[in-house]
Amino acid sequence: MLELRQVAKQFAAPGGEIVRAVDDVTVTIERGEIVALYGPSGSGKTTVLKIVAALLRPDHGTVHVGGRDVAELSAREAARYRLHEVGFIRQLPDFVPGASAIDNAALKLFDDLRARDARRRVEPLLARLGLAGRLRHRAEQLSTGERQRVLIARALSTDPTVLLADEPTGSLDSRRSRDVLDLLRQLSHEHDVATLLVTHDPQAVSYADRALELHDGRLRSYVIDAPDR
Repeated sequence: MLELRQVAKQFAAPGGEIVRAVDDVTVTIERGEIVALYGPSGSGKTTVLKIVAALLRPDHGTVHVGGRDVAELSAREAARYRLHEVGFIRQLPDFVPGASAIDNAALKLFDDLRARDARRRVEPLLARLGLAGRLRHRAEQLSTGERQRVLIARALSTDPTVLLADEPTGSLDSRRSRDVLDLLRQLSHEHDVATLLVTHDPQAVSYADRALELHDGRLRSYVIDAPDR
């Protein structure tokens, strides 16, 4: 389970103005549940993700994952937490140049497993994502949609407690977006992972179990009606 309680984060803007990027955010996401955090650019969505991933420390509040406050982790503990307990699907593809699809998917496993065992672990997941015939292809030989599916496999490779998706369909056309979102929804439920999906795309919102709106760092008090798929 992922639980944020009264989380706040502020930054100093040019000219000395203080911007409250995240302002008293409280939300709970159960395992196997997908919650969409919906809002325009600059609303604080990515800051929330970075706080959950222990890349930023909140100025106020707590972030509990499995009962532990990740905001209190040391730098080393935070790195291990991100490696083993967090799956992060970033907006921009993050690939090792020249490496195969299977090696890019297994990247998080190489610290703890032999290369052969790491590849063996992610191969069924890549097959589930429709990439069984593309395992040895380099990133530059994959389509944009295939690259995004490799990133989903990498994010789920360690059986994380929390899955964070930052505009995962931002660079995809509508058909590929639907395919990726459908797979993401299925796999999140199958792997029983608490998923936070950040988006400004109403189509992406429709794939969530719940949707909340973030505006100027604050959560709206109502659930957005998700459009039909």
